[in-house]
Amino acid sequence: MSENTVRERILDAGFTAFTSGGYAETSTAEIAARAHVSKREIYALVGNKQDLLSACISERAQRLHLPAILPPIRDRKTLAQVLASFGAQLVREVSDSSVIATFRLAISEAIRAPEVAQSLDSIGRESTRVALRRIMAQAKKSRLLNGSPAELGRLFNALLFGDLLVSLLLGVVKQPNSREIEKRAEDAAAAFLRLSC
Repeated sequence: MSENTVRERILDAGFTAFTSGGYAETSTAEIAARAHVSKREIYALVGNKQDLLSACISERAQRLHLPAILPPIRDRKTLAQVLASFGAQLVREVSDSSVIATFRLAISEAIRAPEVAQSLDSIGRESTRVALRRIMAQAKKSRLLNGSPAELGRLFNALLFGDLLVSLLLGVVKQPNSREIEKRAEDAAAAFLRLSC
């Protein structure tokens, strides 16, 4: 069995253990037993428990990066399309049950293990902020937007999610379907352009 396959098994076991039993209460021995590996293999392939948590979050955050090549943002129509496309991808990924479980883990462990929330924020959420700043900086360079790319990114994110994330975390709404996600992203892009252009 390849190292990558064993590493994936360790990450899956770690994520399952963290979300079901909590980060502080989960031991590397438990993760090793779930993954059918030795603790030494965990340390060799992933690192300590904090490294394992960071790897679990990083793996999920990779899906939130912008594609390497964005169409040049030179007009409002292209900006709206890029925002709607990225927004739909973002809502789709963030509303995924495993991502919601990661947010719940960070919230539940905020007092006992603040490193969970710190990892989620610095690894997971930062990738979204970077991607949005990149979009906004391109639009600003084309003189389509004024203001700080970071502030503009926060505005779009607020319009995109509204109270959806809190409702998902509370379990009072279901994960939106593809059409609902696309409509939410298109509406957020349109509202953003009305407010910021």
